[in-house]
Amino acid sequence: MKIEEIEIILQPLREELRNHALYKELKSVSDIQVFMENHVYAVWDFMSLLKALQVNLTCTTLPWKPVKNTNTARFINEIVLEEETDVNELGVLKSHYEMYLDAMVEVGADTNKITDFLNGIHSLDTVLSAIENADLNDAVKSFLNFTFETIQTQEPHKIAAAFTFGREDLIPDMFLKIVEQAGEDAYPKLEYYLRRHIELDGDEHGPLALKMIQELCGDSEAKWHEVLECSEKALKERINLWSHIEASIRQTSEVSG
Repeated sequence: MKIEEIEIILQPLREELRNHALYKELKSVSDIQVFMENHVYAVWDFMSLLKALQVNLTCTTLPWKPVKNTNTARFINEIVLEEETDVNELGVLKSHYEMYLDAMVEVGADTNKITDFLNGIHSLDTVLSAIENADLNDAVKSFLNFTFETIQTQEPHKIAAAFTFGREDLIPDMFLKIVEQAGEDAYPKLEYYLRRHIELDGDEHGPLALKMIQELCGDSEAKWHEVLECSEKALKERINLWSHIEASIRQTSEVSG
């Protein structure tokens, strides 16, 4: 099995995600608020997947020793540089997660819930119990549980699969249309974040992530099958999260309407 075969097998799930009814519900800034308040957990756990790959594929302990695969180490270090210490629209160094929070504030979305949640997490050992005890929807909890259960395997090919597949390819385009309708420069932080997201994921991170999986699996059929299994689960969790957000937007619209 190779990456091309996995992409063919995953195509139906990717199409289900691409054609999800959520996208038709994103019509206004208030819809974006609901979306971002739920999606921010996926922005955060993406960073956790990235750092898990850095721990497993680069040397982050002392004394330093050379890594087995310099190609994957370079790839991960480049992404960490851009995701953890990028430059925002004002030229200030910030992580993409912090840029996302700034954009949430800009559009009037609530950031208190995610901030309180993160303040209650102190170690990887307690993250699953923190998720279980948090005041979160079951779909968000399931999404986060899958992420951190995958991280706790400490198996790079599985973590890379969760990191690579199930991304929200259409959301930036959809958001940009709404932002543009709101008027020029109405939401500069959100617009900058989205355009940066499109630039990095499409032109750089996406293709490199696929190469990383190829290098991690090599000729191991067992690893390729585990990557497929993990990727299918990642996509199903993303679809489940999207369905929850779609329902939340509809409910909010009915209450306000």
